[in-house]
Amino acid sequence: MSQQFELMKQRRFLPFFLTQFLGAFNDNVYKNALVVLLTFQAARYTTLAPGVLVNLCAGLFILPFFLFSATAGQIADKYEKSRLIRFTKLLEIGVMLLGCIAFAAESLVLMLATLFLMGAQSTLFGPVKYAILPQHLRENELVGGNALVESGTFVAILIGTLAGGVMVSMPDGTLWVSAAIVTLALAGYLSSRGIPTAPAAAPELRINWNPVTETWRNLAFTRGNRSVFLAVLGISWFWFYGAVFLSQFPAYAKDVLGGDEHAVVLLLAVFSVGIGIGSLLCERLSTGHIEIGLVPFGSLGLSLFALDLWWASPAAVVPGTPAAPLSALLAQPANWRVVADLVAIGIFGGFYIVPLYALIQSRSEPGHRSRIIAGNNILNAAFMVVAAGMGAALLAAGLDVTALFLVTALLNAVVAIYIYTLVPEFLLRFLVWLLVHSVYRLQVRGVQHIPEQGAAVLVCNHVSFVDALVIMAASRRPIRFVMHHQIFRLPLLRFVFREGRAIPIASAREDPAMMERAFDEIARALEAGELIAIFPEGHITEDGDISPFRPGIRRILERTPVPVVPLALRGLWGSFFSRKDGRPMSRPLRRGLFSRIELVAGEPLAAAAASPEALQGRVAELRADWR
Repeated sequence: MSQQFELMKQRRFLPFFLTQFLGAFNDNVYKNALVVLLTFQAARYTTLAPGVLVNLCAGLFILPFFLFSATAGQIADKYEKSRLIRFTKLLEIGVMLLGCIAFAAESLVLMLATLFLMGAQSTLFGPVKYAILPQHLRENELVGGNALVESGTFVAILIGTLAGGVMVSMPDGTLWVSAAIVTLALAGYLSSRGIPTAPAAAPELRINWNPVTETWRNLAFTRGNRSVFLAVLGISWFWFYGAVFLSQFPAYAKDVLGGDEHAVVLLLAVFSVGIGIGSLLCERLSTGHIEIGLVPFGSLGLSLFALDLWWASPAAVVPGTPAAPLSALLAQPANWRVVADLVAIGIFGGFYIVPLYALIQSRSEPGHRSRIIAGNNILNAAFMVVAAGMGAALLAAGLDVTALFLVTALLNAVVAIYIYTLVPEFLLRFLVWLLVHSVYRLQVRGVQHIPEQGAAVLVCNHVSFVDALVIMAASRRPIRFVMHHQIFRLPLLRFVFREGRAIPIASAREDPAMMERAFDEIARALEAGELIAIFPEGHITEDGDISPFRPGIRRILERTPVPVVPLALRGLWGSFFSRKDGRPMSRPLRRGLFSRIELVAGEPLAAAAASPEALQGRVAELRADWR
């Protein structure tokens, strides 16, 4: 967590963070001030009903994401990003000055035009916002950086929403709002001047100004990488889920809890704070690298606590009942369960969303990363529109707000299961993460010796049946493990090993054909630039000592000379999954929960120097006396 907040002291992150925070703050000050103004004083400007105007505002703000996201993605890829951000902040100043004129002239048309232009400015900023992070942050900082951005954004939305509503309700409220939005826009521009240069990803790109054809092209870029595309769909689903809840807070506060507008503020506040907490915790739970195993964990919480919210919600109040003050609502113990559920939904939402954004940034092709994020923004907007349509249709059909929460919780479970069957890597990483964070307390040293790119062989001592899972949890890159076919077929671990593309092997005495197939597959994997991990002892230790390394590593390197990284597992001997005192997995919690283990990586050895004897000696040095 401390490493995460260290970014706030660095010029490569802090000016950008302040710029996006002030932008989100400003958007919501103006947007909510306008909504409150039109809700309570619509007759001053038009004969349209307040409800129609509020929905019109929502539509006008989101419309530019459909119209201009494709163009914004191209611009973000073509031009240097820090300059582009400064340009968007200058646009924001102009738009907010127009908003001031609209308030002074009491012109509804200009107010709505300002809202539309705000959406257009946010559309232009969106692709740059997420595409610039991988250029200024290292991969092991992406989760922490995204967590700060997401938590900051939701806090800005919350404070901006509150400030806009409060200021416009004051005497001369539009004057206060006008002064605030121009001041925030100027502050945002000043902070943007400190953002370091981020070179253009595709300066030779020719911009296609046709939004229809370019939208389809951006979506095609997004579909080009299966895991990235499904991450985009996962993010869009989160905005669908969030849009359902946020849009129903006013009705839930009034019709179910029986509260006034302060109850709406409370619901929004606890939800936003929850997302901020969950986002910040991602850095700690993912130990510095992109841990997509948190995504299933997050989706599980989103469904479970939404179900509990439905279960815990009181019966609807009788129409005409006077609204209760916030203090009266909080005096009822049952309502604290509702508050706790909303905080938990926010926390698990943070677990869900932050790794997905980091995955998109790390796995997208740099040359069109901004266009992929633009495609993501288009789908996000589409999903939010569908959420609004679904909510309106179900409420019109007779469902109440709590039933809508129940439907959303069940839909979330169905969508999660569907995505995880399409990409088992998400579920695989969740199972690995669960093991390492529920049974062990893993510390990793020397992980920088595992190459970020290119082929290598990892060799490690073999202490327990979960050695591969521990190494998998510590590595930022996927690893293909070579393991004895009997371990590969263990009932509880078969799914993990199969989806991790492990390579089963047998001895020449057991099955010579399987052994040859294994060596062929190892060679193909290394030639493709993958990481291969082997346990050269050939079996799990029965006494805690390291057995002699077998010559199979020599055969691998003779065929495909690549660097070899020695690894040592420490602290697993004597655990539930080891063979200490005989039969493994026979004495649950033999060392209790959260027992401390370590994985230590040493400097790579060249293929020519990586003899079995040399590797065994190096692994023994790394393990030292702690078994």
